[in-house]
Amino acid sequence: MPDILLVEDSVVDVEIMREALTDLDFKGNLHVVEDGEVALQFLRKEENFQSVTRPDIVLLDLNLPKVNGQEVLQSVKADFGLKTIPVLVLSTSCSHFDVKAAYSLGANSYLQKPSRYNELVLMLNRVLTFWLKHDLSRKVSGLS
Repeated sequence: MPDILLVEDSVVDVEIMREALTDLDFKGNLHVVEDGEVALQFLRKEENFQSVTRPDIVLLDLNLPKVNGQEVLQSVKADFGLKTIPVLVLSTSCSHFDVKAAYSLGANSYLQKPSRYNELVLMLNRVLTFWLKHDLSRKVSGLS
């Protein structure tokens, strides 16, 4: 079963994401953390996360408390043990600066959060199909 780590501080956005995954009949695990500091602890299996499964994909908001999304992205992509995990930035921003910065830090994709629910479901379906059904993250990281 695939594991998704959603790094999102908006309770509303988390609930909408859960609902969309349910509508897509997602058969996997959704782990949610609310800030960048906790995201890094989760990924590094620190603190209370020592027994968590390595996520197959990370959906990362940029505007996070404590450690922002760009800092999380930079840390993940600089870490030899984590850098092969696909990190998809999921942000409301369509700023050229934000997009360029995310890609320069190693984002695997930059997705603007859709304003309509049906567009979110469609986008998630495409993301899951590409990143999970083809199991690219495991092939790239040599885990298969």
